[in-house]
Amino acid sequence: MVPRYARPDMTALWEPEAKYRIWFEIEAHATEKLGELGVVPPSAAKALWDWWATDPKIDVEAIDAIEAVTKHDVIAFLTWVAENVGDEARFMHQGMTSSDVLDTTLAVQLARSADILLADLDALLEAIKRRAEEHKYTPTIGRSHGIHAEPVTFGLKLAQAYAEFDRCKTRLVAARAEIATCAISGAVGTFANIDPQVEEHVADKLGLTVETVSTQVIPRDRHAMFFSTLAVIAGSIERLAVEVRHLQRTEVLEAEEYFSPGQKGSSAMPHKRNPILTENLTGQARMIRAYALPALENVALWHERDISHSSVERFIGPDACITLDFALARLTGVVDKLLVYPERMQANMDRMGGLIHSQRVLLALTQNGVSREDAYRLVQRNAMKVWESDGRLTLLDLLKRDEEVTAALGVEQLEEKFDLEYHFKHVDTIFARVFG
Repeated sequence: MVPRYARPDMTALWEPEAKYRIWFEIEAHATEKLGELGVVPPSAAKALWDWWATDPKIDVEAIDAIEAVTKHDVIAFLTWVAENVGDEARFMHQGMTSSDVLDTTLAVQLARSADILLADLDALLEAIKRRAEEHKYTPTIGRSHGIHAEPVTFGLKLAQAYAEFDRCKTRLVAARAEIATCAISGAVGTFANIDPQVEEHVADKLGLTVETVSTQVIPRDRHAMFFSTLAVIAGSIERLAVEVRHLQRTEVLEAEEYFSPGQKGSSAMPHKRNPILTENLTGQARMIRAYALPALENVALWHERDISHSSVERFIGPDACITLDFALARLTGVVDKLLVYPERMQANMDRMGGLIHSQRVLLALTQNGVSREDAYRLVQRNAMKVWESDGRLTLLDLLKRDEEVTAALGVEQLEEKFDLEYHFKHVDTIFARVFG
């Protein structure tokens, strides 16, 4: 985790103290249920909760010192708790194995991280929707292969982004549900030394569901799905970021990131206004996607368990969630303050001499009796002259002078095919599909 790209609420979920607090809750809730089942004295859970009620400071350094000797993190924690609680602490962890604590804790952390990320997505969706409505009918050019194609509106560009992130939200809701599972099933997951009711109790207290069948560890296909979902969200972030970066190029300059008073774009060139935020988002998206591959490779563990996944998840758990949280918040800010230049959008469309209307002329010719092959030839031979003139000629003027074209289409018919508004007649339909 890089502090530069971290926000406090998400970071706090992954601090050692937060992890140890979840560990304690798991152990205390399990001991509580064991007491109800008569496996341990009810006084054991009471002693744990009474100590916890004093809001004790989690001494991370002390736990680390014990682990330096034991070479086992869960044992180190249990030892530290026992030193503070006293004799009753010996009833903790009855019938449990370390993975019960570690895997259930990771499930809690990922589920709570997902809640933050879902709130981030809601904020982003709200910003995109507001700007899409603002520019619902702002004409701009649609590009395929980076080349002028046909007119769209800037609102439609943003509506596409909204629909994509709305799908991301749906996927994350499903991934959260899949990852939020609890396993308190003991060595090799058979419940031989602990009653399944303990697992059910802990799951209920922590807002989780019980793992259908664990093999001492929660199956890692769940985690693979979770981190893959984060990777897909990162891909969508990059898609919108790259769009902004292209639109901000000097030759285009149809939109650009907000440039605040006092901001500097270059240490050498005072005139520069660079798309640094969206470039940064592109880099962060690469990192988030990179975390999906080791999560997928974690699925194939040996037999009932090994710990080859453990070191991986110590990296990707906090890093993926913290980075995506930051990236979503940053993208929301970019969208919220994005500078949009409708006049430049119109000027860019106009510089192509009406080539953006070529398909309408092609279709009109076919509807007036010209074969598609001939219609394409007639329009293209005029369009290429406009293209090569760099906009000094216009397609409409050339078509009006082309006798083969005017034999099929009158001047008024030709002029009607160059109406910009024609392209926007279904904007309302698309917006209704996207926004409801």
